[in-house]
Amino acid sequence: MKRYRSLLLATGLALSASLVVSSTAAAEGEERPDFTGKEMAFTSIDEEILTTSSLFRFSSGLTFEYPDAVRGIYVTGHSAGGERFSTLVDLIESTELNAMVIDVKDDFGNLTYVPTDDSPLAEYEIGQPFVKDMRSVLETMEETQIYPIARVVVFKDTELAERKPEWSFQEGSSVWKNRRGEAFVNPFLKEVWDYNVEIAIEAAKMGYKEIQFDYVRFPEGFENRSETLTYSKGEYENTELDDVQSRVQAVTDFVAYAREQLKPYDVEVSVDIFGYAATLPEAPGIGQNFSKISENVDVISSMIYPSHWTSYFGIAKPDLEPYKLVQEYAKAENATLEKLEEAPTSRPWLQDFTASYLGAGNYKVYGKQEVEDQIRALNEAGIDEFLLWNAGNSYTQNVDYTP
Repeated sequence: MKRYRSLLLATGLALSASLVVSSTAAAEGEERPDFTGKEMAFTSIDEEILTTSSLFRFSSGLTFEYPDAVRGIYVTGHSAGGERFSTLVDLIESTELNAMVIDVKDDFGNLTYVPTDDSPLAEYEIGQPFVKDMRSVLETMEETQIYPIARVVVFKDTELAERKPEWSFQEGSSVWKNRRGEAFVNPFLKEVWDYNVEIAIEAAKMGYKEIQFDYVRFPEGFENRSETLTYSKGEYENTELDDVQSRVQAVTDFVAYAREQLKPYDVEVSVDIFGYAATLPEAPGIGQNFSKISENVDVISSMIYPSHWTSYFGIAKPDLEPYKLVQEYAKAENATLEKLEEAPTSRPWLQDFTASYLGAGNYKVYGKQEVEDQIRALNEAGIDEFLLWNAGNSYTQNVDYTP
């Protein structure tokens, strides 16, 4: 923790000095500036974080305006750093789209760029040169006014789990992995929180205007293996909460903590969450409580791909009825968010891919009509923002994104 407090304090002091002191240092014996009455005090964010006054806000030097409503696409590190990037920029410039969600930390735990030697992240050796010049990517986005969102996959992190087994879940003498060979790190541990917050801070320094945290949860089905795996509960070890509520509390606390740590960097904070979480009081196994997470973010992004639902909302085969599925989901989400004193912006993830893995009769080919149907269902429910997911970043052509 000291490293992060020192880093933020040093940044705040440097910024405040540059704003209130002449760039030419006062010589010995010359009159010093009078700071009496100036806003120099620090408020408490985990004891010592600098004030969130605009006086102390970090600036990347890049300028982006928040769009009328974010209409974005997902972009992998490979795409952002390769030839496909220019194609995706062209797509956005020629349509009503206006934002990109770019992997900064991917689903395996890799950083999609190589940190500099003086970065606190360099010691982990998890950087990959997928994007060789992230600043150049962001400068192109500034020129075209494409709103930049950094995706940071949090607790699904095979790379960190293998480097720090004590920060993960262990089965016997090995790091536990799910059936897909993926490992998770432990949401109970502050060290894991700080690691991901540091990545988010680096993204903000690069120029991203929003940090989107994904996989902010325990592994699916964790409630069925929590008693057999070996792991630390950290500061939650002696909590009076039961296992379900301690998981919910840890996940919620991480989101609140990350948002506080990021305040000096003038970025929005968003979280991806399972769509069904908005239809339940909470998803106890994975620790996601839709309302509690929503109270601690600027944007909530439910993943409501029709293909990801089984029989739900009275729809036997949701992938075949994208309009109806999104329509019913929007009703449920609106009802939940209306109960909050201060609701975040809703910006769901929509499906722009064909889920043939569902098998014959259970899926349909997704194209222009299916994408527009999902957007229309959101718009009719008063939800104007959305993100499109296609893992290969190959998006449907000729879609009307504001039907």
